[in-house]
Amino acid sequence: MLVKTKAIVISTLKYQEKSLIVKCFTQSDGLKSYFVPNAFSAKKSNQKIAYFQPFSILEIEANHKNKGTLEHFKEIKLAHSYQTIPIDIVKSSMMLFLSEMVHHSIKEEEKNDNLFTFLETALLWLDNHEETTNFHLIFLLQMTKFFGFFPAAANGNYFEMIDGVFSEYQGSSCLNFHETELFKKLLEVKFETTKKLFLASERQTLLKIIIDYYSIHLDGFKKPKSLDVLKEVFA
Repeated sequence: MLVKTKAIVISTLKYQEKSLIVKCFTQSDGLKSYFVPNAFSAKKSNQKIAYFQPFSILEIEANHKNKGTLEHFKEIKLAHSYQTIPIDIVKSSMMLFLSEMVHHSIKEEEKNDNLFTFLETALLWLDNHEETTNFHLIFLLQMTKFFGFFPAAANGNYFEMIDGVFSEYQGSSCLNFHETELFKKLLEVKFETTKKLFLASERQTLLKIIIDYYSIHLDGFKKPKSLDVLKEVFA
């Protein structure tokens, strides 16, 4: 079936010398993997390697056979051309890290308009704003809404990681009081918040908490290889 849709690039895998396998989250069908022959050839002007950078937002026309095999692009173009992300080391490092997080998190091979809209809107916000030091933390926390483990109302002194609730008592799977207070503060932060709310060390603590939280709630979740790069950028 020939499909026209927006698609967000989640990951790429080089195949042999010149080809790619590209995983995308499409607006029409959720997760889809595509085979791109001769992706590194300059002659293939409609399938430029530059299109397949982490979190590129594309408009594609593709043949979807829906048989569990690799699909094929017919036409590709950028739906949005990022202006600041490619030249900003902090933003580009965030993109690499977050695309890995999404790659290890999204499993559903079905349409999810709300998740697609969230991803697209968040990525465009990142490209269009300067104060982005908390972006990755807010992004990852908000994304848990779509996976079913967004934290319950913050009405206790300790956050219990397994059940995702706040408790008056500190059990073995709870954050300590200081970590819980940081986590509560993060729950109130929006992308547009410009106040300097966290020290660099506190952001590192929050990032560890969130990655641990994902690890507990998502089967087969793997810690992103680009995490160390992100830590270096924020050091």
